[in-house]
Amino acid sequence: MRALRGFFAFWYDFIVGDDATIAIGVVIALALTALLAHHHTTAWWLLPVAALVLLLSSIARAARAERKPPPR
Repeated sequence: MRALRGFFAFWYDFIVGDDATIAIGVVIALALTALLAHHHTTAWWLLPVAALVLLLSSIARAARAERKPPPR
């Protein structure tokens, strides 16, 4: 049981890492791309746009966190 827990903990840390919003955003972008492709719509552009949006939002959150004064 301990090995199984360690296995899933590794994969959770590998996929989610420090920011769960990026992992969720990637899953949503992949699902939307699959949905567009299923309906025979050009979908190649969605993943690069999603990656850029997720990256910029992550950088903005990190910058805001740096500007906040530390809690007392």
